[in-house]
Amino acid sequence: QLVESGGGLVQAGGSLRLSCAASGRTFSSVAMGWFRQAPGKEREFVAAISWSGISTYYADSVKGRATISRDNAKNTVYLQMNSLKPEDTAVYYCASAYRSSYVSVTDFTSWGQGTQVTVSS
Repeated sequence: QLVESGGGLVQAGGSLRLSCAASGRTFSSVAMGWFRQAPGKEREFVAAISWSGISTYYADSVKGRATISRDNAKNTVYLQMNSLKPEDTAVYYCASAYRSSYVSVTDFTSWGQGTQVTVSS
């Protein structure tokens, strides 16, 4: 089970840190990711992190403004978003992969319920 938190309303230029708490014993051995879905749009990849946290991957739209990290002792993955823009407004979803390293968006097989992020201009 994946439970996201940390969403909310923020002004453009602001920051948010999203958290995703995972239950189960496999968290520390699988890659994790963040996706988002804006109204009327398809879900899109935001960031991913390998099981160890050593390798990270970002969508071009957030590169330089987002940082994904994880704490395997706490079974939690984070997404720090800075310099937020109105176009970052979306429901953000946490996802877990079936393998230890990120290869493609099809790696992700379990999803949280999402947390709303709204960026006002």
